[in-house]
Amino acid sequence: MAELKPAYLIHGDDHGAVAERRAGLRALAERAGGPDSVESLEGESATPEGVAGALAAMTLMAGRRVILVEGVERWKQAEVEQSLTPALAAMPPDTTVALFAREEGRAKAPTALHTAVKRAGGQVVAQATVKPWDLPKWARAQASRMGIELDMAAANALVGQVGERQQRLLRELEKLALELDGSGRVSAQDIEARAAHSAQYRAYTLADALVAGDSREATRAYVRLREQGERLAGLTYLMASRLRDALAVSLRLRAGESAAEVKRGLRMPPRAAERFVRDVAQTEPERLRAALGTLADLELDTRGGSPVPQARSRLSGLDEETLALRAIETITS
Repeated sequence: MAELKPAYLIHGDDHGAVAERRAGLRALAERAGGPDSVESLEGESATPEGVAGALAAMTLMAGRRVILVEGVERWKQAEVEQSLTPALAAMPPDTTVALFAREEGRAKAPTALHTAVKRAGGQVVAQATVKPWDLPKWARAQASRMGIELDMAAANALVGQVGERQQRLLRELEKLALELDGSGRVSAQDIEARAAHSAQYRAYTLADALVAGDSREATRAYVRLREQGERLAGLTYLMASRLRDALAVSLRLRAGESAAEVKRGLRMPPRAAERFVRDVAQTEPERLRAALGTLADLELDTRGGSPVPQARSRLSGLDEETLALRAIETITS
């Protein structure tokens, strides 16, 4: 596994790209050394002191050891300098530590971590989202790399039709490249005919599955949306919005309003409104309130948990995919 460096810091606000990097590093390590060669540190164990302890721990495993560490965007500068900088300066042989920071707002990997990784002979990789006004130019560059030609009109059409999520744009470009066998010119008309439209209605499919208590459909919709590059924060907002609508409808039905009266007040197509009201009628307001509470906990936990350590959920240190799937399971159970 000579291709692996002693240390990596993968950071940025493009969470989909950070997750892809993590999956790629894990797959590389497992191909070379098997599943047992990879260790994951999450939650309470994923601290500078915890990583330093893992690096110092003896292991009988043959071959390269790879340690994946989540949530380093929550680390403090002083903690890194005190506990981890000395450990990275004395990295054990045949060991790789990969640190992942899903940054947002002020939650960023400390500068001391950047410095320590570089001094250890490691690599720092930034996965930043492209500014909206630069996305057409970026899309053209990505298309060229895939062997297809995208003029500016087509690039603008792609961004306008698919949205501003880089991962979704890449998926659409990859599909176009496959259809064109990696060679060809794509016009704005081609984009309109082939590329997927906004994922918002797909997000409502997820939210409606939560209302209906359909665990299988909700999980499937969530996975598809994440594969398209949708951020969990945006999906959480849409799910909560739909559940609040469902709670309002449930209370109106309980107050004696007819289903027909409720449907007339909904801003959605008639068939969708009919299905939505039917699903809401089959559940209880208490369940919908509990579901909103679960989503509130999900949002808090994915941001590192309560600012008061004693009030933090025991799940707050898990990665956001695990937290989201647990929330879906809780809501639909």
